[in-house]
Amino acid sequence: MHWLWVLIVGGVIGAIAGAITSKGKSMGWIFNIIAGLVGSSIGQSLLGSWGPQIAGMALFPSIIGAVILVAVVSFFVGKN
Repeated sequence: MHWLWVLIVGGVIGAIAGAITSKGKSMGWIFNIIAGLVGSSIGQSLLGSWGPQIAGMALFPSIIGAVILVAVVSFFVGKN
């Protein structure tokens, strides 16, 4: 059951990162989950695990890490 929560929270974090970077329209739900999970790892390794936590992911560092990830990926892969 924990893994289901991790995937759901990862998808929400990825969707928030897509909305912040205005790349949410072109991202699918699978990329939202991947961006949320990888962004969570990046954010927590760079910024620590402060703030509220859901499913073992600190929300604020995870969102910041996902925004960084989405911005970098869209820079290299984006067509606009």
